[in-house]
This record gives sequence, structure tokens and C-alpha cells, in this order.
Amino acid sequence: MWDARYADEYAYGTQPNDWLVQRFADLKSGRCLCLADGQGRNGVWLAEQGFAVTSVDLSPVGLEKARALADSRGVAITTELADLATYDMGEGRWDAIVSIFAHLPPALREDVHARAVRALVPGGTLLLEAYTPDTLAQPGRGGPKGDQAAMLMRAEYLLNDFAGLDVLHAAETVREVNEGAFHQGLGAVVQFLARKPGS
Repeated sequence: MWDARYADEYAYGTQPNDWLVQRFADLKSGRCLCLADGQGRNGVWLAEQGFAVTSVDLSPVGLEKARALADSRGVAITTELADLATYDMGEGRWDAIVSIFAHLPPALREDVHARAVRALVPGGTLLLEAYTPDTLAQPGRGGPKGDQAAMLMRAEYLLNDFAGLDVLHAAETVREVNEGAFHQGLGAVVQFLARKPGS
């Protein structure tokens, strides 16, 4: 599905996510891992801000578009083709981890988030935005629907998933999302920012 979605256009646009732009200054500078980065709009923008970015995604078509976008912007990113179910993030490896609309089944989400906590360096930061179940009542087209609705997130889920981090922000809100053809209109989202204890 993702290869087909990414084949012809930048499905979610080429501009970074609004929440990322709003709070990226709170991220620890250095090595940044972008989870499910698709066609690279967020990873490439972070590279433009000086981060050493690794974008991971399961779509080779998406990552090819990410590399092309990076080239067009005059920056470099590392891309890794992988399924988050089996991707090794390492331990104490990343200064920042970014997860933008990376919706996963609940058990896998909990596992990926636990691995992300271990993968951050002390003082490392994690930024996430995802759709909540409330988005199903909104006119926008973003987020999982139907039998995939269990992948939608709540702030309480994230507070549990990231219990090992110091939470800087965790809130659900409704906002206008204008990100390419597939994220348009009002969306109910959860926005999350946290830091790993330590120096």
C-alpha cells in the first residue's frame, strides 16, 4: 500500500509537520532518528536545521523520494529500509527521536516506544504527533479508520508507553492539518514531547 501511495507524488507534501516546527528547538541537537519517515518531509527539514538524520521506513519507494527531496534541498540524510517491528534502534544511540503519524497496532506501538526510550541518550528527547480516536468524528481525512482504528493514540497511552521519560508536553487537541493530499482538514491529535533523564 505504501509503495503505491508514494509512487507518484509527495502524498503528505514536502513541508514539515506543524508540531515538529513548533517544538523542534526543544529537541536535543545531534543524531536524530525519524520513525516511519515516509517520503522524508520531516527528516529532510530536520537535516536543514543541522541534525544528523536517519530516516527509517518500510517503503523503498518512499525512501527514494526522501533521498530525492534531500538532494533537492542540498542536505544529506541516511535512509534505512526496515519494518519497525524488527528495526534495531540500539541503546543510548540517538539524541532525538521523532515520530509523526506513525500509527501502529497497540502491542507493536508499546514495543516500539519502549525500544525508543532505551535508544535515547541521557538527556535525549522524543517528539510525537498522532491522531486520536476523536478524529473519526472530524471531517478531515487523516489517520487510520475502520478495522485499523485501534492504531489511533491517546495521551494516556503515551504517558504509559514513555513512563521512563520526563514529560514536557502531553495533550490532545483538534487542529487544522494541511499536509499533502491525505492529511487535510480538522484532525484530532495528540502531541507529545519528553526528555530522557540524565545529562
